[in-house]
Amino acid sequence: MATDLVCGMIVNPDSAPARTTYAGNDYSFCADYCKEVFDKDPQKFIQDSKQWGDATDPVCGMRVSIPRAEAMSVHRGDFIYFCSEACKKKFDDSPDRYVDIIGEEGAKSMELEENLKKVDFPVTGMSCASCVARVEKGLSKMNGIADVKVNFASEKATVTFDPSRVNLGDLIGTVKDLGYGAGMEKITLPVHGMSCASCVKRVESALGGLEGVIKASVNFATERASVQYVPGTVTLGDFKKAVKDAGYEILDTGQVEKEDVVDQERTAREAAFKKLKQKFITGLALVVPVFLLAYWKVLGLDRLYDMGRETNFYLQLIFQTPVQFWVGWQFYTGAWKSAKHGSADMNTLIAVGTSAAYLYSVTAMFFPHLFSAQGLVAEVYFDTAGAIVVLILLGRLLEARAKGQTSEAIKKLIGLQAKTARVVRDGQEADIPVEEVEIGDRVVVRPGEKVPVDGIVKDGHSAVDESMVTGESIPVEKNAADAVIGATINKTGTFTFEATKVGKDTMLSQIIKMVEEAQGSKPPIARLADIIAGYFVPTVIGIALVTFAVWYFFGPAPALTYAVLNFVAVLIIACPCALGLATPTSIMVGTGKGAESGVLIRGGEALETAHKLKAIVLDKTGTLTEGKPSVTDIAAFGNFKEEDILRYSASAEKGSEHPLGEAIVNQAMEKNLPLISHENFNAIAGHGIEATIEGKSVLLGNVKLMRERDIALEDLERKADEFSSQGKTPMFVAVDNQPAGIVAVADTLKENSKAAVEALHKMGIEVAMITGDNKRTADAIARQIGIDRVLAEVLPDGKADEVKKLQAEGKKVAMVGDGINDAPALAQADVGIAIGTGTDVAIESADITLISGDLRGVLTAIALSRATIRNIKENLFWAFAYNTILIPVAAGVLFPVFGILLNPIFAAAAMGLSSVTVVSNALRLRRFRAPALALDREDTAAEWEERLLRFEESF
Repeated sequence: MATDLVCGMIVNPDSAPARTTYAGNDYSFCADYCKEVFDKDPQKFIQDSKQWGDATDPVCGMRVSIPRAEAMSVHRGDFIYFCSEACKKKFDDSPDRYVDIIGEEGAKSMELEENLKKVDFPVTGMSCASCVARVEKGLSKMNGIADVKVNFASEKATVTFDPSRVNLGDLIGTVKDLGYGAGMEKITLPVHGMSCASCVKRVESALGGLEGVIKASVNFATERASVQYVPGTVTLGDFKKAVKDAGYEILDTGQVEKEDVVDQERTAREAAFKKLKQKFITGLALVVPVFLLAYWKVLGLDRLYDMGRETNFYLQLIFQTPVQFWVGWQFYTGAWKSAKHGSADMNTLIAVGTSAAYLYSVTAMFFPHLFSAQGLVAEVYFDTAGAIVVLILLGRLLEARAKGQTSEAIKKLIGLQAKTARVVRDGQEADIPVEEVEIGDRVVVRPGEKVPVDGIVKDGHSAVDESMVTGESIPVEKNAADAVIGATINKTGTFTFEATKVGKDTMLSQIIKMVEEAQGSKPPIARLADIIAGYFVPTVIGIALVTFAVWYFFGPAPALTYAVLNFVAVLIIACPCALGLATPTSIMVGTGKGAESGVLIRGGEALETAHKLKAIVLDKTGTLTEGKPSVTDIAAFGNFKEEDILRYSASAEKGSEHPLGEAIVNQAMEKNLPLISHENFNAIAGHGIEATIEGKSVLLGNVKLMRERDIALEDLERKADEFSSQGKTPMFVAVDNQPAGIVAVADTLKENSKAAVEALHKMGIEVAMITGDNKRTADAIARQIGIDRVLAEVLPDGKADEVKKLQAEGKKVAMVGDGINDAPALAQADVGIAIGTGTDVAIESADITLISGDLRGVLTAIALSRATIRNIKENLFWAFAYNTILIPVAAGVLFPVFGILLNPIFAAAAMGLSSVTVVSNALRLRRFRAPALALDREDTAAEWEERLLRFEESF
């Protein structure tokens, strides 16, 4: 397969519609158009290679992987990608119909090129799902925007953009123009070492170049830098490092904010929660007297003081007015911001509904004759308006508290970070802030302390608890040359390590970043809610107006009273909040639980797809096996003992760099066998080695070497065949031309491989193994662990094709691998799962990363996907069902038959409860526990299947 260098699509060279030759190389294209463009300037496309990402099909709105797009068209000189030929045909027949979707400048290709940046920033003031849709639409219209995702639960916008066409300040400005707040902080930093105006420019450039910084200005006279930035994207350590790299220094004089920048967002949330709580308490204190006054006679209070009707109404007005216009002022400001942009949201419904009840009551006070009918006296509904405001604030208060719990995983991860590090500089130990640790620093860690950053052990040894990062509960032994991970806990000894990754490059920082990105993503299942949310509020207002008209013209007397009350009830009962929270809350909790279990999920799409998997392809080396050979068997012959065989072969291989020889030497060292210096060493290419040990001639090699030296193997050859059938590599040992025995070496299976495969079978998933090894070895390993399908002797560039073949059978396929050669297959698979102990390229190509390298993580990912998607479906069901059932009830459909009307107060309580219910249901995912393997207990297959079923049903 080849890549069309012009449009990025994958084409088959044998059947490509167009081909050309340039500088002796053949190039294939998906269409004649691409060939013509290439022929005009071949060097441009050869040099400017791109990392092709995703695009949006303008017809159906689906996200399409550009290399795997089923079809492509050219519109006004730009490439448009489609999920199917059907969508391409619709577009080609009427491209102008989709101009609004692909942008005024022509088709806006959404490929994630290398120059694109991604940024997360808080968005405040959103009250429901329609707010999310408005922010996404507003940002998407900006020039240079590639992708926008707004998460209502986390109140964050994730924007991918071209920094050469739009900057972070523009994004913030657009959000503010839309009527919302964009989280932005300002910090003043004292800078030391500036001597002239050019220094000012250098410091400003250093700070302004940091991702997340909106504006940086430096005052030379006061030696201070003022920086506007987005919380969560940069830290104080980043500011210090940038200024230091520019040749200056930020003084730590106490004027610099000590609080970590990441924590400022949490502080802002807590302040908003506190303000909301104060308003709720104030509103409650004012509404209680209103209720007492409204039910003065019902409660028998008139016996204590016989208050006149008019006095009662005036007192209710006095207490309710601050509730309406101070406690509930946020609803008015939100509604006004929406109205300025020609839209409506949840604030609109609440503001219109409560204002209708309030104004109706005021009018009834001063003009009672307008509402009198058949001798009835007009009533006021101040208690209704006040109760609605207070109950909705209570719902938002509970919702805010619950939403804070959904991001608990991020808080836990951030809390794992060490605050200080003990660094050895100039021969002296000193405790410094972890932000100031530099690559190459020697760091000392004592028992009970956290490892501050990532590094390599240089001196000492210890056991390190890595459970908080890998999910592995057993402490890991660490010796010289072993890697250590920041935020893990040193348990026993003291050791010194060299820092290799600091700041944002540490594993923990990368994990936090991946989890944040995943929590801000949207799975395909969320599209339905997004589409409905865009039409929800206008539809509800329309239903409310129809309700008012029907009750006013056809309802019983007093018709206006009934019309107003039911109008208010419809507006208040509707809850787009529940729709907006249904998906993101579950995604936030699910991805957070995955991170706690050592499973990093890049986005909502991968989380959703994982539960549909029908086949999993496992790479053999490094995935199913340890990835390094070890001695499995020693067979002695004649008068030789096993220890003799191992000592002779290890002594001969002493100093060898060959993996098989290294395995033999390691085995001898583990058994504490003394190795003897060899003489006359000779490596025989493709056959083995020979050496003289203690005056004896020792041969170590394959059967060809033995036959060339006329050594009669007798029964040893049959034993060698037995080892070979088991997937092991037999090496014959001969001493003084006499057969001595066999050393069998193999890449041993990981401890949990067999149990993981069995568990996948129980989940109804076909398991295939892919390897470049010969078929005999591959079959032997497959038999040991029960693999369904063996794909052997597959070259690295053929792994992706094997995945495609499985996909062609109509299966959703996952690929699990760890090497560079697995990257194409990981990208091709519906879900790519990388072993975290593997290469960075494999991890970057994958949708899910298993930090510990344990295959149990695959089971965790699938089980978590099933639990999360089930939770999302439950949330969406209740959100839709709630509105579908209760809006007609609020409109009064039950009144003609049962005489039932929904009091607006109960409508307000139900609306608040719906949002809290959805978030609370999502929080059930916090109980998720990774399913245990059969090897964890001695279970029968039936017991295991029953346990798995119970586990899934619990969600």
